[in-house]
Amino acid sequence: MVLSRFWLTIFIASIVFVVISLSTGNSYTIDYVLNGKKDDPVLISEKYKEQLPVFIKDSIEKAPEQTMVINRDTINADTTYIFKNKTVKIYSGVQKSDGLLPTCKNTLLDLILPLIAYLAFFCGLMELLIISGASGKLAKLLSPVFVKVFPSIPKDHPSISYMTLNFAANFLGLDSAATPFGLKAMESLQEINPEKDKASDAQIMFLCLHASGLTLIATSIIGYRAAAHATNPADVMLPCIITSFIGTIASFLIVGIKQKINFKSASLVVGLMVLIAAIVGLLMYVNHLDLIGKNYFTSNLSALILVAIIAFTLIFSFIKEKKFTEAKTTVFEAFVSGANNGIKTGVTIFPYVLGMLVAISLFRNSGLFEIISNWIAFGFSAMGVSKEITDALPVALLRPFSSAGSRGFLIDSMNTFGADSMTGRLSSIFQCSAESTFYVIAVYFGSVNIKNSRYALGTMLLVDVICVITAIFVAGWFFNNLNF
Repeated sequence: MVLSRFWLTIFIASIVFVVISLSTGNSYTIDYVLNGKKDDPVLISEKYKEQLPVFIKDSIEKAPEQTMVINRDTINADTTYIFKNKTVKIYSGVQKSDGLLPTCKNTLLDLILPLIAYLAFFCGLMELLIISGASGKLAKLLSPVFVKVFPSIPKDHPSISYMTLNFAANFLGLDSAATPFGLKAMESLQEINPEKDKASDAQIMFLCLHASGLTLIATSIIGYRAAAHATNPADVMLPCIITSFIGTIASFLIVGIKQKINFKSASLVVGLMVLIAAIVGLLMYVNHLDLIGKNYFTSNLSALILVAIIAFTLIFSFIKEKKFTEAKTTVFEAFVSGANNGIKTGVTIFPYVLGMLVAISLFRNSGLFEIISNWIAFGFSAMGVSKEITDALPVALLRPFSSAGSRGFLIDSMNTFGADSMTGRLSSIFQCSAESTFYVIAVYFGSVNIKNSRYALGTMLLVDVICVITAIFVAGWFFNNLNF
């Protein structure tokens, strides 16, 4: 219900704002909202050549193809005058994201089709894990901890192994594997959900822990920083881990208090201590490496572990081939059957993802998001918050809505202020500290047709705020030149 109302609010508010901007003359056209593409120049006016200043008119007549570019703004794209059919069209600035119709197309071609391919492959592997018995063994091993975190899940339930694989994939930055594992976990939890259209406690706990984004290897962030010529692209890795870990703990505590979980359980404490020890141990190992060593480690660890998971699944399935015979199938046929289920899941979630991304596209292109973010930045500035922080806030504000959009702001901030600036580093920490909240809810709850998300959205947004605040303090602590 909350998600539905939020979706309606941003959709309707964006449409109203677009109409008002057009009627008041603040916008010359609204076609870009529907048909424009990201980074396309925005049409701001159209005039007859005689209406232009003399020096511009003369320059246009002499310019090649009667097109003239004037450098006016070093941040936005150059203002461009194009003479055609007796009029001069004036473009300035670039579009922040794809328009409504290109978003519909790109959601299918650039997001859903690759996602379906990932789902097909990894759901095929998960079918092998199920029939071979590997998932059952993993669930049995981890049940003492998971039954404390998820008290409504029966002991040794298959969802435990799926959630474990999802958390491990997130931890290692394996986004392509994390989503299929997570969707399989959500489907498995739905089987024991007594109210099928309402999120269960276990589903909310799982989704909030997943969305908190605990990541050890921030491979993509390191790549973006390397492309932006950072002196040490991996210098934000430790702040990213700390920020996402605090977000995960906050998520667990908030949902745990709501669900009245026993935090004093010995197995739960031991499990948490093991996790902390593993993180600290890995951090200590990575910290003693030089720059080349860190780059080599971050580039290869995640890939090697993913290959190891695939190899283990296939080898274990071969060893337990009798179980496939007993199930009246073969290893390959089981893989194909699982892949088919992955394709069906991808088709199911497509409308949910499409609806959310179209609303976000309209929200950004209407200009309403930019106004709200500017107000928030102004408020922080009025409270004496450093400009280095306020310049990075667009990444934090857009992150819950769109990973691609916030990534665009991240790249822009590093290009504008420098990858080694406080703004560039803080933007990087914002980007890797949490998941895209609305996208995650649309995908995971949409995959099992849950309509009532209960308190999941509010909790995830609160954790996003905690991650933003934590990122600011961690960046100030690590890089020592942040003034609040």
